Amino acid sequence: MTTVESDTVTQLSAPRPPSLRTTTRARRSERFVDGWHSFRQSKSGVAGLAFLLLVVLGACFAPWLAHESLLDVTLVDNDLNEPPSWENPLGTDPLGRSVLVMLLWGSRISLLVGVAATIMCMFLGTLIGILAGHFTGWRSAIVMRFIDFFLVLPSLVLAIVLSTVLQRGMWTIIIALGVTSWAGTARLVRAQTLTIEARSYIERSIALGASHRHIISRHVLPGVMPFIMASTTLTVGSAIIAESTLSFLGLGDPSQVSWGSMLKLSLDSGAATAGYWWFVLPPGLAIVAVVLAFTLVGRTIETMINPTLRAR
Repeated sequence: MTTVESDTVTQLSAPRPPSLRTTTRARRSERFVDGWHSFRQSKSGVAGLAFLLLVVLGACFAPWLAHESLLDVTLVDNDLNEPPSWENPLGTDPLGRSVLVMLLWGSRISLLVGVAATIMCMFLGTLIGILAGHFTGWRSAIVMRFIDFFLVLPSLVLAIVLSTVLQRGMWTIIIALGVTSWAGTARLVRAQTLTIEARSYIERSIALGASHRHIISRHVLPGVMPFIMASTTLTVGSAIIAESTLSFLGLGDPSQVSWGSMLKLSLDSGAATAGYWWFVLPPGLAIVAVVLAFTLVGRTIETMINPTLRAR
């Protein structure tokens, strides 16, 4: 066998190097494992995540844990404003419905509105923030003036106006919160985009003729995603508070139970002044606990991606 033939046989029998896609997936899996290991070292973050998982499971399995018919005032036969007992651990509301059942079903609406509004907010904020940081000149100036316009407007007041003008309902609140709360995220994403595009590999990509789409999708967006994830967990808590505020003001869907609507009913029925604490405290404490859990998870993620906070 000649030397050329032996080299050819050696090349054919040698294992092929892994593809670029396989290598990228392996690196992402390794970073995810390292990130989860760092996250587990934070007791507050793990406690917040465990509590959120418990709340999400309760919201998902609410139809099996408590049938929806228990919310129908024409079908329940409990006493009105009954204090906590073995039959109703959290008592009943002024209409005879179990507060525990209402709290369980109300978590579905509050979490859905908070998460959906946050997704809309993050999408708009990320898109507009990247455009404002990537492009320069008059295009960046126009986008920045657009962001500044929404920054100076009180987001809650604008959400109240939109909820008043549009038809009342869950999706109206989602749209109102998502459209009015993205400006802060856009400023954060723009600052991070400017930091990423100042690096040398972005300059090399531009010199090699990379398009705007390639730079944004391959370099800028993966670089800002960790900050978006940290901001998302913090924004969900704010969205839940805003949804509860709008429902408390009577701008929510009256046919659906949420934690905000429970507080609204307790105010209208005089439960607070009459001493029916079992109808006032549970929804308020649920809002505080869920927002605190999202904050703990968000702060932990922010500490993981921020070298300064991690050093402290």
